[in-house]
Amino acid sequence: MVNGQFVGYQQYGGMDCGPKGAGMRTIARKRMNITAVCMALFMPWILFTIIYSLFSFDLHYKSPALCYLLSALGLGLVVLFGVKGFLALRARLDGDLSGNADPAWMMFIFLTGLMAWAGAVVLGDYNFWHNMQPFYDVKNLNTYPSVDASRMRGQQLMDAGRLQFVAGTHLDISKSMGFKNLDTYCVAPITTGDSPLTTYDFWAVGLNCCSGQAADFHCGEFNNPRASAGLRLMRDDQRAFFRLAVQQAESAFNIRSVHPLFFHWMQDPDAEMDAYQDDGYKYFLLGMFTHFAMQLFLVVLALMVFSKMA
Repeated sequence: MVNGQFVGYQQYGGMDCGPKGAGMRTIARKRMNITAVCMALFMPWILFTIIYSLFSFDLHYKSPALCYLLSALGLGLVVLFGVKGFLALRARLDGDLSGNADPAWMMFIFLTGLMAWAGAVVLGDYNFWHNMQPFYDVKNLNTYPSVDASRMRGQQLMDAGRLQFVAGTHLDISKSMGFKNLDTYCVAPITTGDSPLTTYDFWAVGLNCCSGQAADFHCGEFNNPRASAGLRLMRDDQRAFFRLAVQQAESAFNIRSVHPLFFHWMQDPDAEMDAYQDDGYKYFLLGMFTHFAMQLFLVVLALMVFSKMA
């Protein structure tokens, strides 16, 4: 009572104890709710991990339509949090404090979930195309041992993913060539023995590892005396340019290449395939733990901001 009249609230120790103070305490309790904090920490991270794995690995390769459908469902979950946060915010502005959902945390989950979804799609797609797809492509092709480049033709090995050549197989650097189109696409024939071949159908390839103006092929393990194997080139966007380099070599050195196949020249194709797979898993784990650290930082920052607002 002040001057004989009752006021709408009392103050005790600096804390409002009337209806307004009770409402503020209700908001504060909801914002410090451990359940809301855990949801804000783990929901976006779990979503990121699931979408990242969908786009990075086997499902994206075998069933891309299902991969996109599941990712769309993940986006729908994020939108659901946004709608729930908007409805809770509208109720709060209308003075309704009875709802259990805190609009601040709902909107936080919506925004960070949207960032997590977009980041998972972009990073997962990048990891798939650069690491996992080459691994799956070559894995699904055949492996041929004891290939004699002087006897066998490209048409016989069209489904080859990995080749192990016979002893005495080497690169004929003197017949190498490069075709320049922004990048320089370098080729060198793989030959067995020292006699000229009827047709040169097996070619080692590389990118930006020759001048394109002289026979100076320096791609892959060209200088490894134990290298006698090839890992199939799986980049469709590069194959046409390597074919043009082969055509230039045909014209320059008066040779024939009826059905050229392109390989990365190396000693151990299996180890290279394992490296593709290892890189795919490594980047997946790196992205997953990096996102968790970032989400944890954002949650701590939000706790500090929300506590001051409350």
